[in-house]
Amino acid sequence: MAVPKRKTSPSKRNMRRSHDSLVKLNIVEDKESGEPRISHRIDKSTGMYNGRQILKQKTKSKA
Repeated sequence: MAVPKRKTSPSKRNMRRSHDSLVKLNIVEDKESGEPRISHRIDKSTGMYNGRQILKQKTKSKA
C-alpha cells in the first residue's frame, strides 16, 4: 500500500486545491431578444449566435 513519505505542507495542499473552486457563470443580456444567456452560447429562444441563425425556431402546433 502506498504511503506518503513526508507530510504535505499546507502550502502544497492549497496549491493543489487552487483549481477546485466554483467558477462564476458569465451571464449577459442578449442584444436581440434582451433575455439573459451565457456568453459565447446560442440563444435558445431565437436560435441566433453571433448575428447568424443557427437553430430553427420552434413553432407551437395546435393539436
